[in-house]
Amino acid sequence: MEKDNAVPVGADPSKNDQAEVWEAQWNAVCGLLRAEIGEAAYQSWLKPMTMRGIIDGEVRISVPTRFMRDWIVAHYTERLQVLWSAENAEIQSVDVFIQSDREAPSSGPAIRAPQPQMGVGSRVEERPAADISAPLDRRYDFEHFVVGKPNEFAYAAARRVAEALTAQFNPLFLYGGVGLGKTHLMHAIAWHIRKQTPDRTVIYLSAEKFMYRFIRALREKNTVDFKDQFRSIDVLMIDDVQFIGGKDSTQEEFFHTFNALVD
Repeated sequence: MEKDNAVPVGADPSKNDQAEVWEAQWNAVCGLLRAEIGEAAYQSWLKPMTMRGIIDGEVRISVPTRFMRDWIVAHYTERLQVLWSAENAEIQSVDVFIQSDREAPSSGPAIRAPQPQMGVGSRVEERPAADISAPLDRRYDFEHFVVGKPNEFAYAAARRVAEALTAQFNPLFLYGGVGLGKTHLMHAIAWHIRKQTPDRTVIYLSAEKFMYRFIRALREKNTVDFKDQFRSIDVLMIDDVQFIGGKDSTQEEFFHTFNALVD
């Protein structure tokens, strides 16, 4: 467990005891939330959090960037408050702020979100490009797609892309309402290409996962590998691309990746 501004040896014993209680509660909350949202989301959004203290029933948590603060506030603060209240009945609210905007309270320790445990001598291996693809649903192939007036043109275009050995409709953008088969067609394209030309690298993932990986690469200063990984594949399929709307840096990287693949 990493700590900064920790209570020094010889300080008021009650503060040391308080720090230990807070750390235990923080670890419990983070562990439960990690189990709920999965390791990828935890690494991208919650691992950079630092608990700065508890003041008047409010848990104060700092994060390094405004983008991260806005995302956590929108998606996780309500759950954080519920989990914290279960650990400490005095907790009434959770405040997430950008560390550069405020000074950490001098009266208490700063406790980082816990790191995943790794075995002695272990290290994180770089995953091959094919391994970052989301799993495909075997039910979502062309044979099981129900063709109708609203989607017949999209179906024909998807089949042409899947069956062609050279680039067709590059890029192909599928647009429509909920339940019209966009995700089904994307899975079907991927299944067909993998079966027809197994030597081609086909990556299918959500825009949210693309953003998670990009943010993680930025935080770990590993954007070169990120770029190489995504721009060395043959077919890139991004679902729910509207998810990255308004996220400027992610949109820019997606644009460059898109251009590299189209060119």
